[in-house]
Amino acid sequence: MQALINRKILLGVTGGIAAYKSAELVRLLVKAGAEVRVVMTPSAQEFVQPLTYQALSGHRVYIDLFDAEAESAMDHIELARWCDLLLVAPASADFIGKMCAGYADNLLLTLCLASKRPVAVAPAMNQQMFANPATQDNLNQLAGRGVMVWGPAAGEQACGDVGPGRMLEPGQLLDNVVLQFAPGKLQGVKLLLTAGPTREAIDPVRYISNRSSGKMGYALAQAALQAGAEVTLVSGPVSLNAPTGAELVAVESAQQMYEAVMQHASQADIFIGCAAVSDYRVDQVAANKIKKSTATMSLELTLNVDILAAVSGLDNRPFCVGFAAETQDLEKYALAKLEHKNLDMIAANRVGNNDSGFETDFNQLEVFWRDGHSSIERGSKSGVAKQLIDLIAERYTGAGS
Repeated sequence: MQALINRKILLGVTGGIAAYKSAELVRLLVKAGAEVRVVMTPSAQEFVQPLTYQALSGHRVYIDLFDAEAESAMDHIELARWCDLLLVAPASADFIGKMCAGYADNLLLTLCLASKRPVAVAPAMNQQMFANPATQDNLNQLAGRGVMVWGPAAGEQACGDVGPGRMLEPGQLLDNVVLQFAPGKLQGVKLLLTAGPTREAIDPVRYISNRSSGKMGYALAQAALQAGAEVTLVSGPVSLNAPTGAELVAVESAQQMYEAVMQHASQADIFIGCAAVSDYRVDQVAANKIKKSTATMSLELTLNVDILAAVSGLDNRPFCVGFAAETQDLEKYALAKLEHKNLDMIAANRVGNNDSGFETDFNQLEVFWRDGHSSIERGSKSGVAKQLIDLIAERYTGAGS
């Protein structure tokens, strides 16, 4: 448990019978060397008294959003800055719903909004409440924003029902916390990643682009950072904030993305081409807005540079991972791209529907390499990204050994 020595864990406790388990979690975290502070919602106090957590953690328990005794009366800012990890366990259905909607009507909800640190929730509720589509949507949205969802487990519940909804046991939660601070599989590895679409100008007003939101690439950047990598993110225009810790290089066109990638490629150990780069650009970009004058018009298009092939063709190239977004013959086109572009791995996803891929928070991948294949089932893009980064780390380590 060396990974937790001197780590600062902020534990949020919400109203639910599983709150009694959180007392044991505090004990285990402290025993592992962590410094633990506990924040309780008003309803949590109906199940366990604050004095219990105070005795186990050795620190006062935080309850009120407006605490006159707190220095500057700004606990929601100070605690958010203090912690290395914010874990809400148990996280009730009510709390998850409010967190998803961005509520800040108690100290713990405010902390979830104010913290830039990693946030995890451990759901705990009746099995029917967990299965309700509203709860599932809330959890999927949180996962899509990078919140880690730990559990729930399945089994007998306090109400007598049996099914998924039990909070993970304290020992399991402890293991998950340890994993957040253990040396990552890509510790010290320099990873270069492209994400989002590109825009190819037609005139000063119009451009050619595609439906990529950048969510998958940004999820990969977050997962790579959590695995210990040094991440450079070359991104086309998106409405996303770069993960804390990543070096962001913002570009617009395919040519700009190519130049940025080639500038960093020689220092990279791994390159992931996740961006949806426009295949073509307009040959002659109009200096002024094109006015509507005829029933039809034609644009002369020129092939853009192939960024992925350019990187894989370098003499001292990084480990290269490509993406293949296809509407049909997924495996056929992915394997052809793997061979033609001399890649180490390729992740293929089906697009053109509302299930996964572009413009959604979900994805599923078929990952190929020269002597193998792995399927990543449909899930939140953050979860899929973590699994893909794990696969890449395994192949990269094997290639280098």
